[in-house]
Amino acid sequence: MELVEATAEDIDALVQRWYSLARTMEAYDELNELVYTDADEVSGDGFRAHLDDDDITDYLVVDESDTIGFVTLREGHHPSRTYSHYLRIVNLALDEEHRNRGHGTDVVERVKKLARSRGCDHLKVSCEWQNEDARRFYRDTGFRPKQVDFARPLE
Repeated sequence: MELVEATAEDIDALVQRWYSLARTMEAYDELNELVYTDADEVSGDGFRAHLDDDDITDYLVVDESDTIGFVTLREGHHPSRTYSHYLRIVNLALDEEHRNRGHGTDVVERVKKLARSRGCDHLKVSCEWQNEDARRFYRDTGFRPKQVDFARPLE
């Protein structure tokens, strides 16, 4: 399994996989409700913007020459903290038929190596509070709870 940096030619594959992930997230909170009814309605502009942003990188998860998912990483800094340079996992999604086979753990291990090579001193990730599978996965791969985000609609 390897992470292959996405290019402009990969935008459609990223959008398709992002849409699948986003549809799944709708079940966890009304604030996740999508405006799109189909992946074909989703513009690739967000992923295109990532290509021009030095702090954000999208990678295809490739296993034996097959793309089986994607991960989006964003680098950041907290200059006032001892642990000041982080790499955040923004999106991590594996195609349904490739889940529960150790690929997610492999992705986290590759991300750790990338983070070290970039001089980062810690990783960050967040997930939906009600998504017990994601919370268990991140705990099992060495993450610990640190902070809770709260949200509320302004209706």
